[in-house]
Amino acid sequence: MSEQSPAEDTPGEYADALPEYAERVLDAAERIPPGRVMTYGDVAEWLEEGGPRQVGRVMSLYGGAVPWWRVVRADGVLLPGHELRALDHYRAEGTPLKQAARSAEGHLPRLDMRRARWDGGAGAEGHI
Repeated sequence: MSEQSPAEDTPGEYADALPEYAERVLDAAERIPPGRVMTYGDVAEWLEEGGPRQVGRVMSLYGGAVPWWRVVRADGVLLPGHELRALDHYRAEGTPLKQAARSAEGHLPRLDMRRARWDGGAGAEGHI
C-alpha cells in the first residue's frame, strides 16, 4: 500500500497550508527591520534549524508576500533577476549600500553588509 500526502487525500484542505519550517522562515523575514538585512545563513542560524539553502528555497517558493529583499546573499550582491526591484526597496528604506566599481557588471551597488546586517537582537521579541 502506498502512502499519500494529506494534499492527495483531501484536495483543497491543505492547499493553503505552509510547511512549519517555511512559516518560521517567513516570520523571521517579517521581523527584520526596514533598512536592515539578514543572510540566508543568518536566518537559519537564528531559527536554529536548516541552512542557507533551505532558507533560500523557502524564500524562492513562498517569499513574495514578505519583505524578501531583506534576506540576502552573504556577499551583498543583489538577488539576480530582482536587482532593480530590490534596489528600489533598499533606497526607500535607507539600507546601506556600497557603490559598484566601474568594472562591475551593470554598475549595480552591493549591500554594505557591515552596516546593513541585522543580528536579530533589538526588536526580535518573540524569537522563534
